[in-house]
Amino acid sequence: MELVVSLAVGVMAAAGVWLLLRPRTFQVLIGLALLSYAVNLFIFSVGSLSLGKAPVVHAGVAADLAHYTDPLPQALVLTAIVIGFATTALFLVVLLALRGLAGGDHVDGREGEP
Repeated sequence: MELVVSLAVGVMAAAGVWLLLRPRTFQVLIGLALLSYAVNLFIFSVGSLSLGKAPVVHAGVAADLAHYTDPLPQALVLTAIVIGFATTALFLVVLLALRGLAGGDHVDGREGEP
């Protein structure tokens, strides 16, 4: 399980960085989204990967990570998803305004030059 999650985080982070370096603003937007998903998955996996364990402490059971899932990474990831959605929406509005004003979506403004 840990190997699959580690590979998923690595592949998403690598693809996100690769797309961040592309010349089009839409590709940069997708790269930012992939990178944020990779970071969210990493934060989620740091909180111990456990299946079928409750995040709430019950009476009579020891309060350690052997019996429970850490709820803090879940809360952080949920907050990061909401912030990432708002940032993506704002970036899309700026992208549409840029495309309308400049006539293209190239990052440095030079469409035909290498």
